[in-house]
Amino acid sequence: MPKATANGIEIHYEERGDAANPPMLLIMGFGAQLTLWPEELVDALVERGFRVIRYDNRDVGLSQKFDGVKAPGIVKMTLLSKIGLKPKVPYTLADMADDGAGLLDALGIDKAHIVGASMGGMIAQHFAARHADKCLSLTSIFSTTGNPKLPAAKPEAMKALITRPASSDEDALVDHGMMLARTIGSPGYPTAEDHLRERTRASVQRSFYPEGPTRHLSAIVADGDRREMLKQIAVPTLVLHGEDDPLVPCEGGRDTAATIPGARIRTIPGWGHDLPVELVDDIADAVATHARSAAE
Repeated sequence: MPKATANGIEIHYEERGDAANPPMLLIMGFGAQLTLWPEELVDALVERGFRVIRYDNRDVGLSQKFDGVKAPGIVKMTLLSKIGLKPKVPYTLADMADDGAGLLDALGIDKAHIVGASMGGMIAQHFAARHADKCLSLTSIFSTTGNPKLPAAKPEAMKALITRPASSDEDALVDHGMMLARTIGSPGYPTAEDHLRERTRASVQRSFYPEGPTRHLSAIVADGDRREMLKQIAVPTLVLHGEDDPLVPCEGGRDTAATIPGARIRTIPGWGHDLPVELVDDIADAVATHARSAAE
């Protein structure tokens, strides 16, 4: 299993495609392993001429865990944020962006196309702002700006996201994962039951580490409003968002595109907060076309 020391920690990564092709770094979201990037999407991007690298963020999957490091409670963090104070958290989204930049360094890659989904989109935004010299293009997928005036997640979506499984029994974990996927997934592109169960079980068997998402959430809350930072992003940017996303409403994507200078946006009806196989070609075409145009 390939691992690299990046930003002072151990990061697990996987790469596919010709090493001579333009590199593309995929950054996954809250509590999610690199395997949440569908194999079909990775293959589609490779077929479109890219060297695709995906990795487990810190505190998830097979990357380094921060055992014993406690995050402040969500209520305390929210209250501090509302009065303009930054809560002290184990690490920040900026730190996680530095992980990605460090991974590129470890792989000997000077520049890459950066693609982030959900919290990964937030990390990718930080990457583009902090490491513009390493960023050929930015694609932010079903992510947002942190603008407190934007519509919130639907209550059932947020509840499903932060509720822990009833037990650590494998079948219970699989059932919980499927419930979450169904709750936040695409109403227009539901995943077949057998495929969803197989994918969820593989994820559980690969890694189950419930402490990591708690620290991920603290990093998101502490990050606050990113709009002033986003106004400084100068790399070519594409925003992709589902019009039926219950977790990060489409207004978050529209706000992202409106804030980053020159950003373009594409929204898709029926798309929720997942990467359904039916949309793989559409997403891959959009990302690849954007990356190629940015390189011209």
